[in-house]
Amino acid sequence: MQPVVVQHPLAQCHLAAIRAQETPSHQFRRHLNLLARMLFLEATRELPLREIQVQTPLTQTSGARLERPVVFVPILRAGLGLLDGILPLMPDATVAHVGIKRNEETALPQSYYANLPANLGSADVFLLDPMLATGGSACEAARQLKAAGASRITMICVVSCPEGLAAMKRTHPDVPVFTAAIDQGLNEKCYIVPGLGDAGDRYFGT
Repeated sequence: MQPVVVQHPLAQCHLAAIRAQETPSHQFRRHLNLLARMLFLEATRELPLREIQVQTPLTQTSGARLERPVVFVPILRAGLGLLDGILPLMPDATVAHVGIKRNEETALPQSYYANLPANLGSADVFLLDPMLATGGSACEAARQLKAAGASRITMICVVSCPEGLAAMKRTHPDVPVFTAAIDQGLNEKCYIVPGLGDAGDRYFGT
């Protein structure tokens, strides 16, 4: 499954702002939140609907409701930045959490927390992480979600690279990836280049 690169002009403007080193944390948050919403709208374009009847002040008419529940799964902690932007669009969605950190010496994922709901099997699940670098964290998170019953997973990330996309395609070919950019690759420390730095540090100002 090929990644979907969201190239809307406004999305690319928000991406440029969060790439810029001089962008302060409060502006980084604002642009990341807005970009997250655009990515989510694109990722949900084909979600199935069911018809419902709606009583307006004047008459009854047909409307629509999502066929399945939605579960957001941010990878802690940077994934919370995407959640902050997306959740206002679906305030009644369920929010799960997966804690995975990268071992800075080996660049391998280390899982330290998971809180997953029981309805993953019946839901559309959105895995959230600003960066898809080596793909280790995303692949491990998707593995945990599938083990807990998820069968419809979509990943949303701001910046990706060939290495991370290849890892996802190899281990989870059924998980579509929506991203605002595919960067050139990883440096010797496994950071995306040109990237945007450490998304978590820049979002939280730490």
